[in-house]
Amino acid sequence: MQPSILLTTLNAKYIHLNLAIRILYDLNHHRGNIFWKEFTIKSDFDDVATKCAAYDIVCFSCYIWNITQTLDVCKRIKNISPETKILLGGPEVSYEYDDVIANDDVDYIIVGEGEIPFEEFAENYPMVQNVSNLVYKNEDKVIFNSQNIQFDINRLKNRNPYQYDHPADLEKKVCYIETSRGCPYKCEFCLASLDNKMRYLPMDTIKENLLYLMKHGKTIKFLDRTFNIKRDFTIELFQFILDNYREGNVFQFEITADIVHPDIIRFINENVPKNLFRFEIGIQTVNQLSNREVSRKQNFEKTSHVINQLKDRIEMHLDLIVGLPLEYIDDLKFSFEETFKLYPPELQLGFLKFLKGTPVRQKYEHYGYQFDPMPPYQIIKSDFLSEKDLTQITALEHALEIYWNKPRTPETLKYIAQNYSIFDFLMGLGQYFERHLLFHKHTLNDVFQTIYDFAKTYTSDHFLSELITIDYYSFHKSKPKDLFEIEQKVEEDLSELASHQKSKFVSIPISFNYQIWKEENRIEETAENWLIEFVGTSHHIIHSKVLQ
Repeated sequence: MQPSILLTTLNAKYIHLNLAIRILYDLNHHRGNIFWKEFTIKSDFDDVATKCAAYDIVCFSCYIWNITQTLDVCKRIKNISPETKILLGGPEVSYEYDDVIANDDVDYIIVGEGEIPFEEFAENYPMVQNVSNLVYKNEDKVIFNSQNIQFDINRLKNRNPYQYDHPADLEKKVCYIETSRGCPYKCEFCLASLDNKMRYLPMDTIKENLLYLMKHGKTIKFLDRTFNIKRDFTIELFQFILDNYREGNVFQFEITADIVHPDIIRFINENVPKNLFRFEIGIQTVNQLSNREVSRKQNFEKTSHVINQLKDRIEMHLDLIVGLPLEYIDDLKFSFEETFKLYPPELQLGFLKFLKGTPVRQKYEHYGYQFDPMPPYQIIKSDFLSEKDLTQITALEHALEIYWNKPRTPETLKYIAQNYSIFDFLMGLGQYFERHLLFHKHTLNDVFQTIYDFAKTYTSDHFLSELITIDYYSFHKSKPKDLFEIEQKVEEDLSELASHQKSKFVSIPISFNYQIWKEENRIEETAENWLIEFVGTSHHIIHSKVLQ
């Protein structure tokens, strides 16, 4: 009798889906004894363990964000059913796995790409001696069947890993799709750099699966590490999306900006509707010494030029990394400020993580690095950044998330970036926030009152207070309570200005021309009033000459 096998994982969030277990199920479900199920890291682990313990073999897909929770569930499974075997796979157990396989609750580990080893495992179990790239225990010995194999990606031709999901469920989730595997770059902090051979799925299969996800899903995220390597390939898929997408679809791509072909830029600007595409661009650092030290190539001038050419069409998500070799706090400040001035809708400030298998982890002692030995292996200090530096940068990162990425005070922070140090301001704001509030527990009014109060201590610049006030009222869709002391001069007869008879107004006297600021990002002094009109669940800003 064949053993029952469960393919499973603990996703970071409910909205996420795991492509790996779907592919393995699709390739092997014909055996009749293989099943799949997903949970999250927020699930009741006793409940997860009870459901998993009903199978003979449980196979977990493991990543940096779920390995701790996965091992917890493994222990609970073994407590319920000691005879159930546990197999782990995925990037988090493919390198430096000695401590994991030594765990009494773990029986097997698949190293590297899982398709071939899992197929061999399911076919031959319990005779696993010849299963490729399998790590297992035989009495007191740990055995690794190391094989130099690579899955033929053409075997995924005409296969749809999402056909086993209920179509209605895909609408609520982030659906992941891959068109290629491998990465041409060798950035030493990234696991993708370990596989430099690019392999592409058949185009017909890519389009079939993409069409299926467009029909049933909403947000579709491409897993390719650099989607835009091939000009013709990129434009062909962009055109296919434009020919077939439905209203509500959003497409996310990881892009290397400084190599975007001019033809791709032209195609986007001439054809792609605003905000249909979302680009994730890893800038990481502007410091070329740091880039070279981690074998990374990037031209920030070209990157900036491409971002500025596309920003009116594409929603941008930019990434920076804190803690790269040779980057002191002044270098980080420069990288942050130059990147911030591109004004991306979202700017992620991540901290260097020493992922298993990466070169930066293997030579961490060269730079005096100390990092947390537990996932996510985050930097503690280095020869370039002290623990105090990193604590202060953490406060900056919290403020960046609360005030820019939400976004709550975009006009205020743009003004700061143009006239002061946005790095210093956000760091000071983050520290001020920490002294008065909790990052994980505060109200929306707390957010605005805190930046208003902090700005008073930072500078006497009255433009700043006015912009905070505008941001406060602009953030709300319905008229909020008056949080700041502003002069109210609303005329009784606003019939000529109101777009709806039930409108509510707030009048903001300011000392500059707001329209010029919005259009040109510059301050032209003039005494005037602006009305924010609230209608139901929306608002718009009116320049009112009545109130001069």
